Amino acid sequence: MKKYSVATYFYFIIPSLIGIFLFMTPILTEEGWKVPIAILANVLAGIVAPVISYFTIIMFAISAIGALIAKFIPRKNAKEPRILDTLFYVNWFWTITRFIGLAFASMVVFNFGPSAINNENTGGLLMDPNEGLVTFLFTIFLFAGFLLPFLTNFGLLEFFGTMMVKIMRPLFKSPGRSSIDALTSWVGDGTIGVLMTSKQYEMGNYTKKEAAIIATSFSVVSITFCIVVLDTVHLARYFIPYYLTVVLCGIVLAIIMPRIYPLAKKEDTYIDGTPVDYSREKLPEGYNSVSHGLENALAVAHANRDPRQFFKDGSRNVIDLWVGVAPIVMAFGTIALMLAEFTSIFAILGKPFEPILTVLGLPEAAEAAQTMVVGFADMFLPSILGAGIESDVTRFVIAVVSVSQLIYMSEVGGLILGTKIPLKFLDLVVLFILRTLISLPIAALVGHLLF
Repeated sequence: MKKYSVATYFYFIIPSLIGIFLFMTPILTEEGWKVPIAILANVLAGIVAPVISYFTIIMFAISAIGALIAKFIPRKNAKEPRILDTLFYVNWFWTITRFIGLAFASMVVFNFGPSAINNENTGGLLMDPNEGLVTFLFTIFLFAGFLLPFLTNFGLLEFFGTMMVKIMRPLFKSPGRSSIDALTSWVGDGTIGVLMTSKQYEMGNYTKKEAAIIATSFSVVSITFCIVVLDTVHLARYFIPYYLTVVLCGIVLAIIMPRIYPLAKKEDTYIDGTPVDYSREKLPEGYNSVSHGLENALAVAHANRDPRQFFKDGSRNVIDLWVGVAPIVMAFGTIALMLAEFTSIFAILGKPFEPILTVLGLPEAAEAAQTMVVGFADMFLPSILGAGIESDVTRFVIAVVSVSQLIYMSEVGGLILGTKIPLKFLDLVVLFILRTLISLPIAALVGHLLF
């Protein structure tokens, strides 16, 4: 094993421990269990609430206008893109989407335009300065993006990735380093998981297929939000069996989904087009997984000793998220919520689930059917709609499935579309339906055993 100085060991251990604390250590607060990153974001959100909406408009305007201007300015060097290139050189579809996000946000903040857009349950829900998702994303992106290098730059991924490859690769078709993504998502928050996956993909650590698998298999909602969901359907006393069922569904789905369409058909090439390199995961002669993982970690820590690189990478993450991702969430999230609020499209799409729910022995199948699809707009909507159903087992199934579906456009789905992860809107629709169909019988079985 190559010799490294004591200082290099500290560069690996101390930042990695800080990263684990910030992103993966739940702390009990008045609002429930939260990781420190989320706590910091909540504190800042309360401080900046009076001005966050206007700051959001400014960033959306920079995003949209910058992308439009870039259409008329040739890129200097496509092979070595600068941060301005990655922020603004996007195709016409994403340029228009950014303008849509800007228009929706402006209508809400300045109170003009169709009421369907600035309604408190659509655009208003996303842009609320105190509890809105989009405005909160600006604070969570600030801390998560800026502090993410604690997890990615000092060897933690390499250390655990080398040891976990024998579990992650055969079970989930993903590299060992994705275990940190998974744990960060499960313990912390799905938005942080998507952010981390996107950055690892852009850095060439995940292939297109691996990034798609990880973003749509592990980026679940936080434990705290699961508590809120269960409380909404009046089953808070069943939290332990409920969460164990969510975990069971998550594991089963993470095993099945990478092996079927559309994830199985994604290219196994890196972002630059080179084919997957499994030799990265092979143990050299004379090494075990721990010693090889430690050497890999120390090599990365040694290469990132310059604190300026930390600040550069963190700042780039934040700006990329503010400019490139947040407007997309606003655009797609508002459209999805308007469809849920003002049309019967989800009730119509839910009709095919009635016979399935009936076969599974769930009472009030007709009332529950639309909750199976409305979660595509927002994960919380199924619980709200299902709260009035009398059957405990049906409400339990709704609560489990709504979390297991994972792909909802007001947050994770919109985030994925805003990143460079190679997943299209149609992919997300198919994944949502498949996750629903697979998790339904599992949730129903446990529900019948429980009630």
